[in-house]
Amino acid sequence: MSRIVISTGNELAAKAAVDAGARFFGGYPITPSSEVMHESSDLLPAVGGVAIQMEDEIGGISAALGASMTGTKSFTATSGPGISLKAEQIGLGFIAEIPLVIINVMRGGPSTGLPTRVSQADIGQAKYPTHGDYASITLCAGSLTECYTQTVRAFNLAEKYMTPVFMLLDETIGHMHGKAELPDLEEIQASIVDRAKFDGAPEDYRPYDVPMNEPAVLNPMFEGYRYHVTGLHHGPTGFPTEDAEQCEFNIERLTGKINTVAAQNDGLDDLPDYEEVLMDDAEVCIIAYGSIALGAFEAVQKLRAEGIKAGLFRPIMMWPSPEAEIRKIGERFGDKIMVTELNMGQYSTEIERIVRRNDFTRLLKANGRPIAPAEMVAKVKEMM
Repeated sequence: MSRIVISTGNELAAKAAVDAGARFFGGYPITPSSEVMHESSDLLPAVGGVAIQMEDEIGGISAALGASMTGTKSFTATSGPGISLKAEQIGLGFIAEIPLVIINVMRGGPSTGLPTRVSQADIGQAKYPTHGDYASITLCAGSLTECYTQTVRAFNLAEKYMTPVFMLLDETIGHMHGKAELPDLEEIQASIVDRAKFDGAPEDYRPYDVPMNEPAVLNPMFEGYRYHVTGLHHGPTGFPTEDAEQCEFNIERLTGKINTVAAQNDGLDDLPDYEEVLMDDAEVCIIAYGSIALGAFEAVQKLRAEGIKAGLFRPIMMWPSPEAEIRKIGERFGDKIMVTELNMGQYSTEIERIVRRNDFTRLLKANGRPIAPAEMVAKVKEMM
């Protein structure tokens, strides 16, 4: 039986983390994400967990990575400027293959930008949050319910693929207060993924000695299995190496365990990477994500009331993007596609890359204000 709750997006993300099995939060408050930390500091001690406000964002993610290395599911939360500060440690998470959920409640930028205004300006940052070669997994909530369900999914993906996973909310979704329908707790607990463990003899343990496109197997520390953790390129036991063949294998495996696996399996798990609304008979397609998708849904209804058959395509997993479906949309709708987002076209460039055209319409805004359904309706009418 589902649960009906009245809450905010930020609070639901914190609740989801606890229900997914997280027992450690390390972070530093920053608008508009602070409520994730506030709620976590209430919820975690009640289940035997710990929430720590560190001295800054760097300390926050460092503590969370350390906790994860002990086998404790861990997370941090911040906004765009905080991600910039955490960038180096995010890279450590990628190369050392430490599971971690990073909740980013987006605001406008660059720098400190617009702290209290809505934005989707961190889409590109979520794909490439640090230097080097790697692949990012990034989810984006489009409703209060998804602030909960997609955060649970983020923890499962982090454990399955042994990597940091981004969970994006925008300011509107994070601060929205309303009714959300959540899956039954037993259903959530039945879906929980825990990281794989090596159970052989300690002297045989080689955590990074795994095949191409497979994640490392990092046993929790202090359980008798010894290995080296470093941000340097490393061999099978984790000790640093500059061996060219090994370094090439490392990078191909880090990217392949996500991008290649997603391409070969049409996704990284069995859950939907996108949502389609009224697309069966649509003649024009609006592509939107996050809180903007709520306005786009209203615009679709208004357009249909006026006789224009519009549909909505909403990416949920932003990186890797649902490439196959976007390619189909490009082939089906031609130039009758409108991409709308709260930045200067960061995801539009991904659409352009996949459909190999740039003749679709963009409706963009990066001044901290939302895009009204009436603006979307007017833009679609210009296209027809």
